[in-house]
Amino acid sequence: MSADLAQLVTSIAQRARAASLVLATARTEQKNKALLALADLIPAAQDKILEANSQDLAAARANGLSKPQIDRLTLTPARLVALAESVRQVAALPDPVGEILESWTRPNGLKFRKVRVPIGVIGIIYEARPNVTIDCAILCLKSGNAAILRGGKEIFHTNTALASLLAKALLAADLPADALQLIPTTDRSALNTLLKLDSHIHCIIPRGGESLIRFVVENSSIPVIKHYTGVCFIYLDKDADASLSETVLVNAKTSRPGVCNAAEQLLVHRDIAESLLPRVARALASRGVQMRCDPKSLEILKRTPGIDTVSLASASPSDYTTEFLDLVLGVRIVDSTDEAIALINRDGSAHTDVIITRSESEARLFQSGVDSAVVGWNASTRFNDGFEFGFGAEIGISTDRLHARGPMGLRELCTYKYLMDGEGQIRP
Repeated sequence: MSADLAQLVTSIAQRARAASLVLATARTEQKNKALLALADLIPAAQDKILEANSQDLAAARANGLSKPQIDRLTLTPARLVALAESVRQVAALPDPVGEILESWTRPNGLKFRKVRVPIGVIGIIYEARPNVTIDCAILCLKSGNAAILRGGKEIFHTNTALASLLAKALLAADLPADALQLIPTTDRSALNTLLKLDSHIHCIIPRGGESLIRFVVENSSIPVIKHYTGVCFIYLDKDADASLSETVLVNAKTSRPGVCNAAEQLLVHRDIAESLLPRVARALASRGVQMRCDPKSLEILKRTPGIDTVSLASASPSDYTTEFLDLVLGVRIVDSTDEAIALINRDGSAHTDVIITRSESEARLFQSGVDSAVVGWNASTRFNDGFEFGFGAEIGISTDRLHARGPMGLRELCTYKYLMDGEGQIRP
């Protein structure tokens, strides 16, 4: 790596740290002014953004990326409208900075307050989704954190266009432009430097494939919040409603198969396998889903009218633990909710898992037993998303346990400090 590139990355981190100290004490009104300016800039710059995005999409097609992968890269006028709306929603959310979490007074008269404060400087390492640039930037801004954004080569032109809007929005609110910076290169050596700057950067959040996340974890001297994969399960209980099962499963698998909250695994209770599995399988097959089945489910589906052999395959052991990110689904039949829980805890990724059932007792058993960040009942796995949770956006979905879990919104981007008020007390 050249000394010039190392110095550039170090300078970005140093300037981000200085900007973070300004942003930490910025008024809510000032941060919201920057956010609303950005919300106006996005549609105004639509042509420029889409032109940059078209360059990235042309390169993606030339490099043979799959249809779901290209979908993740793609911006459209409608998606830009939604992006601008997410910025406005974050502006409308309560500011977490300064919130008093606890307060108490000691017998000696000392008064203590536990107060929410920004983490400081957050590095976000991500790959192919351009909305991440905006989502992460606006959440960091509203929570008083400076952000260093390092996107992948697949979306470099789009990210560069979006980053120029971030700088304009900050300056419109008299906030330092260094508070939101994009690493202006996709050279891997720049990432190596970034991950060692623990004196300037306080947290790293990687978003992307498992190989990227493992690289970040293994090479960072900075704390990392992560999720490796989204191996999300749907379990159809013996008391599952047939119509609801079909609707939810089709949405969870096919609405956007290339995202981390798409369903990748299906478990079906043996009591309804003969009646319900053929119905949901026909719906999935009609939408191009290939089902990789255990022997029991394969035997049932091979004699099901309306499902061609192209849609069916025998599963290998690895198919039960894979994040396909494509129109592929692992299928197994289980004997009970307890078995479903055990399989999910063994083969899943602690991301998002859902039970479909009319039985509240089975649902609560499932929700208490499955050890995942989000455990749902009668709803699509696709709802594990900061926007859908009412967070406005998310900076990532954590499957860690310290310090955040699930969609990370404004509060998850804060830490706390203690304020101590006295009147001359001294310790004996």
